[in-house]
Amino acid sequence: MRPVGSITRGTTNPNRLRRVDNWIAATFGDRLRLADDPLVIDLGYGASPVTAVELRARLGVRVVGLEIDPARVASAQPFADPPGLEFRRGGFELAGLRPALVRAFNVLRQYPESEVDGAWTAMTASGAVLVEGTCDELGRLASWVTVTGAGPQTLTLASRLATLDTPATLAERLPKALIHHNVPGERIHALLSTLDDAWRAAAPLTVFGPRQRWRQAVAATRAAGWPIVDRPARWRLGELTVRYGAVAP
Repeated sequence: MRPVGSITRGTTNPNRLRRVDNWIAATFGDRLRLADDPLVIDLGYGASPVTAVELRARLGVRVVGLEIDPARVASAQPFADPPGLEFRRGGFELAGLRPALVRAFNVLRQYPESEVDGAWTAMTASGAVLVEGTCDELGRLASWVTVTGAGPQTLTLASRLATLDTPATLAERLPKALIHHNVPGERIHALLSTLDDAWRAAAPLTVFGPRQRWRQAVAATRAAGWPIVDRPARWRLGELTVRYGAVAP
């Protein structure tokens, strides 16, 4: 099966994807445990296989790392531990595999926005849940969309609260489907503006730490009418998950 996609820059770092990995474990752990074949694909792991190695350790399930660049697949082989961890050549067609979940991070960010819907459709065609997003080089700022065969379901914003200056900086790491729509009049801009205003209003809570300030900001954002679907236990980790329909372009 011919790989579908293009070779991307491939930059990566250890622990860069820890936030999304831990979120996947908390959100889809039951789904993976109940699956007949709890296969997870790390799509576009890049020049180093470290993110796939870490994904397997964090989820405790079978992981296949897919890369469209054959040189990267070859260089990853010393880290393979079949059948629990393998590396193969593939793209959005998923090399013909039928995973329960696909994680694709910092991949579509390098594609035109016009190609996002087609990539989402290809990766969810066999029934997989797709977690697709972007993060900064150290994993301190991140956002991701959960996509099923029915389309995008949720958007999650996540940050390391100890280093967060303002929620507005999360705009730099929005998924490709949203990043160019962070302008006045668009819903994603309205969400970030509401969250940013709530963060400033919660400044007096800084004395109790950034977690308390973030929790208050998220609670105020929800009170303003935004359909936030996660619980305060996730907020304290620097996360916010909202229904995608509320921010869709």
